[in-house]
Amino acid sequence: MDGRSLRIGNASGFYGDRFSAFREMLEGGPLDVLTGDYLAELTMLILGRDRLKNPSAGYAKTFLRQLEETLGLAVERKVRIVTNAGGLNPEGLANDLRALATKLGLSVNIAHVEGDDLVGRADELGFDQPLTANAYLGGWGIAACLDAGADIVVTGRVTDASLVVGPAASFFGWKRDDWDCLAGAMVAGHVLECGAQATGGNFARFGEIDVRRPGFPLAELFADGSSIITKHPDTGGAVTVDTVKAQLVYEIGGARYAGPDATARFDTIVVDTEGTDRVRLSGVRGEPPPPEVKVCLNRLGGFRNDAQFILVGLDIKEKAALVRAQLDATLKPRPAEVLYTLARTDHADAPSEEQASATLRVTVKDADSKVAGRSFNGTVVELALSSYPGFFLPALPGDASPFGVYTAAYVDARKVPHVAVFPDGRRIDVLPPEKTLGLEAVPAPSLPAPLLAGPTRRVPLGQVALARSGDKGGDANIGVWVRTEEAWSWLVHTLTEELLRTLLPEARELKVQRHVLPNLRALNFVIEGLLGEGVSSSTRFDQQAKALGEWLRSRHVDVPESLL
Repeated sequence: MDGRSLRIGNASGFYGDRFSAFREMLEGGPLDVLTGDYLAELTMLILGRDRLKNPSAGYAKTFLRQLEETLGLAVERKVRIVTNAGGLNPEGLANDLRALATKLGLSVNIAHVEGDDLVGRADELGFDQPLTANAYLGGWGIAACLDAGADIVVTGRVTDASLVVGPAASFFGWKRDDWDCLAGAMVAGHVLECGAQATGGNFARFGEIDVRRPGFPLAELFADGSSIITKHPDTGGAVTVDTVKAQLVYEIGGARYAGPDATARFDTIVVDTEGTDRVRLSGVRGEPPPPEVKVCLNRLGGFRNDAQFILVGLDIKEKAALVRAQLDATLKPRPAEVLYTLARTDHADAPSEEQASATLRVTVKDADSKVAGRSFNGTVVELALSSYPGFFLPALPGDASPFGVYTAAYVDARKVPHVAVFPDGRRIDVLPPEKTLGLEAVPAPSLPAPLLAGPTRRVPLGQVALARSGDKGGDANIGVWVRTEEAWSWLVHTLTEELLRTLLPEARELKVQRHVLPNLRALNFVIEGLLGEGVSSSTRFDQQAKALGEWLRSRHVDVPESLL
């Protein structure tokens, strides 16, 4: 392995992440490249609504403010910056960055990548009047901009991992078919993309490390595609095998993790400890990308509102039924959707009023903002003196808010432009790879023998397993892993799709796919349709399924005493 390494850090995992992270990463230690990931399906909807109000908007304004404070430091330390903060308007952000550099008296070469925005071709591509339509581009436009001398590269919707793939491909001079190297960089990028989630944030066993203010992660990448995940010294959190695995299983599908640059085989990843706060990722096998690229479509779905009724003490079910009967009779005009959810958080003979309380949440949706807003609010408030004993609302319902509907589409990669716009204004078309992935099946994983029968104890699954969950459009994923081979022998034969449906009754009628990742001692479950038409539209209590894994870990199962 070539000893040279490329140090890439990340300072943002979402639009709204820690503002000071850019400065922390620039001041905390040496870096070659600093990335910022601002985009998610929901973010594209938010930016789309911004663009409706102001055609020159559509990018993450936070990034511009962050660089106003740190651009001089980046120039001084010769750190190049790559970000997808351009959102729906990468050219606009690039132009505003040039104005900022001039204002600060700095000489900075700024490039951008475009072509992902397909909303103007919606009819041609068969999309039904989307508010946003953005293809997931790869990292080769970024690489071309860096090769042309860019200090800052602004993109629109590229895959999160491409923010790392592009700089690595440029630095190491990889070819378009260096699949293993590209896949290794994709894996590193997947770990970095959510910021502090790789250093202990949202970690299932958070009591084992100090996560009060975790630092942001960085990767030392090598020419063969392997990497070491680490963080700057004297920053909070930790980088361990488990914090890295937690991010590896986050929001994925099966063994093949497909992107526009390559397809990474997650069943080949080898994870090893290299010392304190240093975890090596190696052995990643890569394959060509699929022939189609994913497109994120968002359309405005209407307006939504909700009200919460607090039910205290006795007769909780009957009180909830009374509210439902009253609203069903008086909601006129009736919203297109009315959903009642009763959360039984009450305890018998409770020592405090709050502990004696349950919550009835009523959510409404309609195409008319007045039906979901003023009309609904008035009907709710009118019940104040004519409903169940102890009636009160923790807050009055507010104005109806617009919600979006997310769908994914797939388009032939050859029909999606991918354009690198260099600092001098030159425009270069980035062509899709010549070779694409066929339909060959992934080899069935080799499983260990089942654990020998013995005495068991009924305990929460979380006593032996860790988990992390998240959203992918309307689907949810839960990654579950264990630390020892003995525990793996039990988990892989015990936690089946059928048992998952039993433990999580919300999934009982939905399609559940289980994927086995033996190298990680992990299972990944994809629950299709749990979030309906995407997080903005979802009426679920946990709209993004972020705590779904913790719910699963709290459910009781029969665990061999030898594992306890």
